[in-house]
Order: sequence, then structure tokens, then C-alpha cells
Amino acid sequence: MMEHVGEIEKRLWSVADHLRANSNFASNEYFLPVMGLIFLRHAYSRFQRVQDEIKASLPSRGGVTRPLTKEDFSGRGSIYLKPEAQFDHLVSIPDGGDRAGAIITAMESIEADYESLDGALPKSEYQELGDDDLGQLLRTFNDPALEKADGDVFGRIYEYFLTQFADQKAHDGGEFFTPISIVQTIVNVIEPDHGKIIDPACGSGGMFVQSAHFIEKMKANPNERVTFYGMEKNPTTIRLAKMNLAVHGLEGQIQKAISYYEDPHDLVGQADFVMANPPFNVDEIDAEKIKNDSRLEFGLPGVNKGGKVSNGNYVWLSFFHAYLNENGRAGVVMSSQASSAGHGEAKVREAMVKSGDVDIMVAIRGNFFYTRSVPCELWFFDKGKPEHLKDKVLMIDARNIYRKVTRKIYDFTPEQLQNLSSIVWLYRGQTERFLELVTGYLDTAFTQTEASDFSGLEKAMKDVTGAYDDEELNTLSETVIADIEQLKSEATKAKASDWGGGNREIGSLKAGAEAFAPTADRIKSLTKVIDHFYKLATRVHDEDVAAGTKPAEGKKRLNALDEARHEVTEHLKQARYFHTQAEWLLTRFPYGELCDVEGLVKLVDQDEIEANDWSLTPGRYVGVAPEEEDEDFDFEEAMRDIQIEIDGLNAEALELAATIKNNFEELIG
Repeated sequence: MMEHVGEIEKRLWSVADHLRANSNFASNEYFLPVMGLIFLRHAYSRFQRVQDEIKASLPSRGGVTRPLTKEDFSGRGSIYLKPEAQFDHLVSIPDGGDRAGAIITAMESIEADYESLDGALPKSEYQELGDDDLGQLLRTFNDPALEKADGDVFGRIYEYFLTQFADQKAHDGGEFFTPISIVQTIVNVIEPDHGKIIDPACGSGGMFVQSAHFIEKMKANPNERVTFYGMEKNPTTIRLAKMNLAVHGLEGQIQKAISYYEDPHDLVGQADFVMANPPFNVDEIDAEKIKNDSRLEFGLPGVNKGGKVSNGNYVWLSFFHAYLNENGRAGVVMSSQASSAGHGEAKVREAMVKSGDVDIMVAIRGNFFYTRSVPCELWFFDKGKPEHLKDKVLMIDARNIYRKVTRKIYDFTPEQLQNLSSIVWLYRGQTERFLELVTGYLDTAFTQTEASDFSGLEKAMKDVTGAYDDEELNTLSETVIADIEQLKSEATKAKASDWGGGNREIGSLKAGAEAFAPTADRIKSLTKVIDHFYKLATRVHDEDVAAGTKPAEGKKRLNALDEARHEVTEHLKQARYFHTQAEWLLTRFPYGELCDVEGLVKLVDQDEIEANDWSLTPGRYVGVAPEEEDEDFDFEEAMRDIQIEIDGLNAEALELAATIKNNFEELIG
């Protein structure tokens, strides 16, 4: 199911957004009711699955079992749904049957049973939507593909819709949502696997959800390992957060609070982990109200003539540090301006560095956020740092590491996330994890190569060449077959090199990467020549059609060839990709130990930081990476990026044209 979730997400969003575009509603009026229906659909899916398990375990007397209760579901991470709150009941309501009233009744039923959701679910908002629109939305989220979907799938869909609405700035300027790549980076560094986790600017709860995913990967139950504490000032965002937790089967204590002046959880010195993406560069904090706050252990960063804190960044950073217990870790997103800010902020930063608790700084390039294009930095505190690292800070400049998703949005691939994490592992002396990651990359490269079954491709090529009397096509076919045999030979040699035999030391891993290199090179040339053969066959077919030959048979052969080449090249590209990931790590850390890498990472001590005005900007220390010739320049990938750029510009042009048209119509009345 998970391999198709991307297609499902896009299909559901397309329908929902089409409805919005053809109604009288703006995104900010539409998104909460939509998120509420996703919540209901997931709750019902989970209810059905758990209900069957409970019924099977209930004792019966005389063939009769007792009715199900709310308590039966609570221990299984599910919400109990009365008949009126079940999704199939809502879908069955006919046109004109007051769908809005039925949905409101369903939401009220759930809130009555679950105090943590009281007031959080959308209700009156559904009265603003037309009956037809509600019917279409209900049918959309009753997609057959979702009938057996699990929590991971619905969690992904919920997060996807949050992402899309954030991109539209549907609520609070989109600031309620921190991109998943950023959150995952924080989670991977601080590894929040136990105790109390607090986010004093929790938005829609993404930090909590990703922490839970981290724990689930350890085959553990998040609700048994951690307690989530959130603070958020916007009531609508709190509702989003509570639904987000519930849709993932999580529990948390989220309080409405302005974190500058309020501390409802009273967790100073008690949190095991702090995670946050606070608003950047706030200049309206009343200094008089916070001057005696116990969370400001490093003092106020500076006050202007109006009695306001000049910039709130270091108020936030001080608060985050103060919440940590003696072994606590924090990971937070901060404006890139903060790491080198002067005046009062510099004094606070100096005190922070001298505390020995500033652990890691990571620079992230612009365009990772949906609503702002500026770069940012991730700050990490660790009050439990070992003594030999107390006067050190690990500087990582990740601005050259990214994947382009759209013209405006970048993120990290899963492998880029792991590679960044592996640098932290080496810093912490966790060499085995680094070696295990490289081993996994190389193992995947070998297994993906072995998974490449060329028989289907060779048959499809034979069918094509046999159908057309074309000398160039025949010659190219022979080249492909020869390259396939050469690849098989090189892959066999690489496997026979016995690049470790279970002994995954750095030397054997380097030998394995080196042994696979000729195979990787052959894969590169083979995938290109296979693609060239398909394009040539398409051209020959088109010429054949133009000459009056039966097009249907030729098209069938081409489709079979296309399917066969994709099946093969997908494995081959994966093999080469993972070998490239292994090489990326091995060339930068050839001894399996942390070392300075120009333009990427440097471990600096307090003396060097002091000599640089206590700056914590990674780029100031790591230098600039040497210019590398890109031997792997991929023309098709470059064209894809150009297409993304064009699509983005076209979308903006259409949006602008619609705005101009509406303004003009209003002008002329």
C-alpha cells in the first residue's frame, strides 16, 4: 500500500482542490473542514480493523457477546465511534439529507467521548459548504484504495494535505507547518526516544509525529515511551495539532499559550528533549514582562527604546536551553541571522557557547520552507555531552545538499538525511552505525544489480528488431546485448571479490566500493544505450506508420519494450545510486572517522569560536567546497528541472491572469 500512497495523495488532493477552486471558498475557509474529514475517515478505518480484533477476543455466553465499549478501543490506539460517527453512515446520506448536520453530529459524538479532542474538531464550518460539495468530499475520502489503509498511510495523507495547504498559505501564513525534511533532520540528531518532549511553538504537531515515527522504527510504542507537551497561541492551529496527533494514534498535552509570557507545563529543567520551529526575528516581546523569567538564564539579549526585546531569537533559544534536564537534548530551527548577530545577542551567544551545551550547528539553504525562501540554521544543545566534547561545536554546512522538488521547494532525500546523520554518528564515536550505513548502501547496490532480469528486455528487443528491417536498429541491438553480457561479467567479478565476507571494516567497505565501480560505470552506459534503443525503435515505428504498415501491432511491441526497459533500468539506476551514496561517504571520511571536510564539516573549539566573535555560522568555519567536475551530469534530469521551472512559471502566470481578470471585472462593475 505504501508504495502507491504518493499516487493516492495526489489524486485525493486534485479532487479536493478542484472542489475548492470551483466553489466560493478561499483556502483558509476550506482547509479545516477537509482536514476534519480526513481525520474522520482514518478514525473509521482504524475503528473497523480494531473492532474485528476485539470481537474475536471477547468471551461469549450462549453465543452472545457483550456490546463493545470505549475502553475496548483505548488500549489499541483507536477511537471508539458510535454508529452516527462512522464514515459509511455519512457516505450513505442521500442528496438533500443534511450532510452538514450529520457530520457535525459525528464530530460532537467523538468530542463527547474524548476530552482531549473537546472543541478541536471542525463542526460549524460544514454548514458553510454546499450539500453537493460535502457529498463529493465524502465520496473522495471513501476511495476504495483507502478501505484497508493503515495508520501510516493516513498519517502520510494528513501530512501531505497539511503540506499542500501550507503551500497555499491557507492558515497563519503557512507557519503552522515545518517541512518534514527539516523535522526529520532534528529528530535524527537528537533521537527523542524516551521521557518528556516539549515543543513551545508546536504548530500542527509535526515535531511530535516525526518523533513517534522514530520510536516506531525501533519497534516500540510511542505512547509508552514518551509524553508530548505542546504550546501554541493560535486556536485553529491547536485544533490541527490535536487532530494530527489523533490521526497518528498519539496522545499529547497541548495548551494555548503565548510562550514568551506563559509556561503552562512548568517543565524548566525537566524535559528530556526540546524541539521547535519558533517565529523568527520577533521584535514585539515586552521586556518588562519577561525580565525576571527563570528561563532567561543568560539574560535579556537587548532592549530597544520602546521597552521591547530588540529580537526574540535569543529569548527562544534561552527558553529551549532552560527546559532541558541535565542530560537533555534540543534541536530547533532558527533564522540564519541569529548565529552571527551582534550587540546583546552576541553576549547571550557567548554565554551559551561557554556553557559547553551548544552541540551542533547545521546550515540549511533557502527554499526548504513553503512560505519563506530564506535559509535557516538548526541549533542543537546537549547538556549530556561527554567531557572531551564540552568545548567543541560540530559545524555542518548542508547548503549544497538538497533535492529540487518544485521550482520553489527543496528537501532532502532519505539518503541525504542518513548521510547527514552519519556525520553526527562519527562525531559521537558511533563508528559502527556509520559502517552499517555504508554496508547497507553497498549491499543494496549488489542486490539491485542481481535483481536485474534482462530476459524480458532481450525478448522485447528481439520482437522489435524482427519486425523492422532497419540496419541501425539491428546494430544498436547487438551493442545492447554485448553491454548486458559485459555488465553481467563485471557484476560477477565484483561479487567474487569477497569485499568483506561479513567483516565490515572500513578497508573492506572501500574495497567493495572499488570492486563495484566498473559495474556502476557499465550501468551508466547501458541505461543510456537501452533508452537510445527505445527512442530509435519509436522513430522507426513512426516511419513505419507513415508508410502505411499496421500501427496496432507495432504499438503493442513498443509498449512491451517500454515496460521491459523500465523494469530493468529501475533496478540498474537504484544499484548505481546506492553505490554513489557509499562513495559519497567513503571519499569524505576515508578512515571511518570524523575529519574536517572542506565546505561540509569542521569540529571547532571555543578558542576558534571566540576568535570569530563567537559566531556560530557554519560557513564561516568549514570553508568552500572545491569545484568538482560533474561527470554524472544528467541531461534528462536537467530537463526535468527546467520543466519544473516552466510548470511553476506557467501556474503563476495563470494565477496572475485570473487575479487581473477578477480585479478588472470588479473595476468595471
